[in-house]
Amino acid sequence: MPKIKLNNYLHLHLLVFIWGFTAILGALINLDAIPLVWYRMLFAVIMVLIYFLIVKKPLKITPKAFVKFLISGIIIALHWIAFFSAIKVSNVSIALVSMSTGALFTSLIEPLFFKRKLIFLELIFGLIVISGLYLIFNVESEYSLGIIYALIASFLSALFTVLNGLFIKQYNADTISFYQLLFGVLFISVYIFFSYGFSIEKFSLTSSDIIYLLILSSFCTAYAFIASVKIMKYLTPFTVMLTINLEPIYGIILAVIIFGEKEKMSPQFYLGALIILITVIINGIIKNKKRT
Repeated sequence: MPKIKLNNYLHLHLLVFIWGFTAILGALINLDAIPLVWYRMLFAVIMVLIYFLIVKKPLKITPKAFVKFLISGIIIALHWIAFFSAIKVSNVSIALVSMSTGALFTSLIEPLFFKRKLIFLELIFGLIVISGLYLIFNVESEYSLGIIYALIASFLSALFTVLNGLFIKQYNADTISFYQLLFGVLFISVYIFFSYGFSIEKFSLTSSDIIYLLILSSFCTAYAFIASVKIMKYLTPFTVMLTINLEPIYGIILAVIIFGEKEKMSPQFYLGALIILITVIINGIIKNKKRT
């Protein structure tokens, strides 16, 4: 593996660990999913804007780029809302394991955008993953809504990753990230304004919430978001999504350490999770051999 590619792959693993910690922060912050994501994106976009002003980076984009970033910004906002909703109605373990289906969603989406044929083996792997999810559904039925939210988040994450795999060929990572975060927070703001409004009850923050949100928006969002887009220059969307599937392992270990009994699940849950993770890893190994 060339040194540049290896460095970016190692960097990606650091980002995956950070994303696993993101789920922990989501559980610790005392806000519903939508206000939480609104604060996260607002703080992050302010931080990126300050960075742009310091380095005197131009913000001008073409109308075509405007539309692309608007759509993808809405997608990432919906992804985060679905993800944190999954955590709020279930727990970190359920949300992260269900999110590990992302690589297989990417396998189905990539052919549409990169104009390649759908591989039959990917459909087989998809069915095996569904069997793992079915096992989890059966034994953890009280968390069904959380699983559904997480699967929606997983699909949107896969779609977002594939789109950024295309965008990074034309645009700078910093610019992509800034506008996606900006349009995401504007989208959520419009939704909040026309639905229930910015009430003190829903948006009030404790001192610990502020600390967690600053960590979430700076280290886990502004930095990780831009870095992950830059990595797309050197790694394929599938490789990125495959590596992201280690997020449940990092996140669940952290969750059990921090939250204890709340995160301990039944043996059948871990069996279903193992089926999903092994399937995704085997799929990745097979694909990697075909590409080398």
